[in-house]
Amino acid sequence: MTGYGRGQSSHNGSKFSVELNSVNRKQSDVVVTLPRELTELEPRVRDVINAEVSRGRLNVVIAAHHTTSSAPAAALDTELARTYYRAMVDLQKELHAAGEVSIETVLRAPGVLRVPEEQASIDDVWPHVEVALKEALADLVKMREREGKHLAKDLIHRLKIVRGSVRNIRVLQPGVLKRHRQSLHERIQRAGIELPVDDERLVKEVIFFADKSDISEELTRLESHFAQFAHHLRKNEPVGRTLEFMCQEIGREFNTLGAKANDVEISQLVVTCKAEMEKIREQIQNIE
Repeated sequence: MTGYGRGQSSHNGSKFSVELNSVNRKQSDVVVTLPRELTELEPRVRDVINAEVSRGRLNVVIAAHHTTSSAPAAALDTELARTYYRAMVDLQKELHAAGEVSIETVLRAPGVLRVPEEQASIDDVWPHVEVALKEALADLVKMREREGKHLAKDLIHRLKIVRGSVRNIRVLQPGVLKRHRQSLHERIQRAGIELPVDDERLVKEVIFFADKSDISEELTRLESHFAQFAHHLRKNEPVGRTLEFMCQEIGREFNTLGAKANDVEISQLVVTCKAEMEKIREQIQNIE
């Protein structure tokens, strides 16, 4: 499912921004881009996202912006600078070297001018990054929920078409046996065979066909699957994989039903149902 979200937070003069965008994908694929100083946060970022999103390709971009006031101040070791200066002057005199010892030379000496390398610990920074991440995630989830409602309406519409076709199949089912019995009698008559209607062999053939072409169990299971499918669509939780599994089961029932029906009209309705179920299956792969 597609969606976009953005969040921000601030801490000690630093601003953290998070942008999320997701596109359709059957499995979960989270790609996280972090500043170098925040790379340790990637497992935590993934945990927060995986708690809310289980499908789709999700791109996560986290940025940190530091203001001038939040930049670490340089530290000058005045006593060490004096020591370096005196040593340089003494060396210059000893070597009778020309020139002067400048302030730039002293400042470049090791340890005289230091920029603290200390930065806020990851544990201190994480709560503020998490605030921005959850804000962006909330926006993304809302957008995906809106898309999910539109998809649910489409699925319900297609499911109604399938259920209507199944009801027509149920209506046609009793006539299949009657037509087979009549066709069997006509073939016997055309062959010039005198055979009573209640002949045991004829009765056995009709019973065998009735048992072989009975689709009542498949129709009952299909109605049960449809009811469960509609029930899961109404749930306010991730149901994509459950619905995908149910589509597979419904497809199996239609395959069996089509093989057993032995009727042109029923076969045509089965083809219509399978075509709609394929469209439903494709949509479900986009559902959380």
